[in-house]
Amino acid sequence: MAETPELTSQITCPNCGAKSLEAMPEDACQWFYNCKACGTLLKPLPGDCCVFCSYGTVPCPPIQLGDSCCGDA
Repeated sequence: MAETPELTSQITCPNCGAKSLEAMPEDACQWFYNCKACGTLLKPLPGDCCVFCSYGTVPCPPIQLGDSCCGDA
């Protein structure tokens, strides 16, 4: 039985603390995110595959399912 990943995550900007609920792509990494409050360009932290894994309340769907986010399919 396949799990169904959550497809939304709340991103918190490390610069200003603003929070925004965002939709996550199911099969792609999101490497960049512009904070809607202060305009800071967020990039994944070292060791993380995407901005959702670094700054979100829920990791990206591939990681939720135990797969590699940006690995070979």
